[in-house]
Amino acid sequence: MSEDTLLETRGLTKVFGSLRACDEVSLSLGTGEIVALLGENGAGKSTLVKQLFGALQPDEGEILWRGAPVVMAEPAVARHLGIGMVHQHFSLFEAFTAAENIALGLPDEPMKGLAERARETSRAYGLPLDPYALVADLSVGERQRIEIVRCLLQNPTLVIMDEPTSVLTPQEVDRLFVTLRKLKAEGRTVLYISHKLEEVRALCDRAIVMRAGRLVAEADPKTETAASLAAAMVGGEVPAVRHRAPPPAEAVPALDIAALNTPAEHQFGVSLADISLTVRAGEVVGIAGMAGNGQAELFDCLSGEIATVDGRLQIFGVSAERLGVDGRRALGAAFVPEERLGHGAVPGFDLAENVLLSRHRREDGTVTAGGLLRRGRARRIMRRVVERMDVRSSGDNPPARALSGGNLQKFVVGRELDRAPRLLVINQPTWGVDAGAAANIRQALIDLAATGAGVVAISQDLDELFEIADRIAVIAGGRLSPPEPAATMTREAIGILMGGVHEPADAAPGGETLAT
Repeated sequence: MSEDTLLETRGLTKVFGSLRACDEVSLSLGTGEIVALLGENGAGKSTLVKQLFGALQPDEGEILWRGAPVVMAEPAVARHLGIGMVHQHFSLFEAFTAAENIALGLPDEPMKGLAERARETSRAYGLPLDPYALVADLSVGERQRIEIVRCLLQNPTLVIMDEPTSVLTPQEVDRLFVTLRKLKAEGRTVLYISHKLEEVRALCDRAIVMRAGRLVAEADPKTETAASLAAAMVGGEVPAVRHRAPPPAEAVPALDIAALNTPAEHQFGVSLADISLTVRAGEVVGIAGMAGNGQAELFDCLSGEIATVDGRLQIFGVSAERLGVDGRRALGAAFVPEERLGHGAVPGFDLAENVLLSRHRREDGTVTAGGLLRRGRARRIMRRVVERMDVRSSGDNPPARALSGGNLQKFVVGRELDRAPRLLVINQPTWGVDAGAAANIRQALIDLAATGAGVVAISQDLDELFEIADRIAVIAGGRLSPPEPAATMTREAIGILMGGVHEPADAAPGGETLAT
């Protein structure tokens, strides 16, 4: 082992039933390097890093820290050694403030002054954070900032990051990269899990690839392409998304909103002001925007979780302003929220029970009868979704919390697509999924629109929106810009609109209109 080796694993193995989630994994991490850990959803990445952090115990093999064998009996042992981790699924208590959640993860840190130290750290790294805000009132992106700041406050030698940028804006990602490069320059090591392969190419010194629980490849990401890295992950070429012609202008509206206004539901929420949008049958409309600008509130209004609104909201010509989620589902709508665990799925329910969350009423809105029959049908639907979406798990019908983040995302999206909805509203469609699964989900949204359904896709991934959307609008400060054809929209125009400029703007060089 090299003198520069910080951490090494030898034959690390973790078995769940008949599934070898981690199969004799041997790797080494050097001092002062940023290493990408790549693989499909369910490849074993999260299982591996949970063992390094003490959240899971290996069945076989060993871990060496600075050349000496160690037993990571619990996360406190890993933290004491100098290992910090930013988890994919947030480990936060919604009833506590950001500072209180940070304190729970830093039991050896004095509480006095911790809130201000967290604020200073968040400012220094370009991740603005109000330490006194309740977690329940924060967006997913803001919750991610708490996890990152809490990790940085530990002053770690090894930082494990499991999908840290999934819900960050491009600007926040850039700031995070500055932070990680600074950590590397200080001699610290970063193990970086991401499905965003261009990020990996820009940031990482090495990439190691897992497939089916085993390490299968190692590469210099700077000499690879995103396509070649994706092919190594999935064991073959990732199919390109197939496009179709947008619907005619005279197509009937699947969703029609006019002058919609809603006040913020809590202190840190965003009010929606004069939202107007028409989504035609057969059309995908993308909603871009930086985290915390009203995306969550817009989704709640469209789904019926905020049932009372000021303005017009029609689904295929039927007034739905006063309808809740069930009433809107009865009109043929389906919804995929941003937070899959706890909002899109109940963590302790098995997958069949989670199917019932969106299938417990008939199309006329009445509750179905016969619990045993209902559950049997839910199991059949569950198996169909698992097969179609390639959802990978350690059991036939596990609880939602047992799935990796990407596999749970595939399940929640597949559950809603299985209903063949006439209108789909989806927030962050491919958060945390691998390149192959992302392509499948994006293709499924395009294919759904091709059947005559309307699709609203809220996403912080501009590449994704340009790939799937017919038109793109931008939400900023609770206001929505008029949607523009994706074919003529520019990233510069979207950037200006993200800054809140919704009025007509001057033409850009070359005659392109930046905003309307």
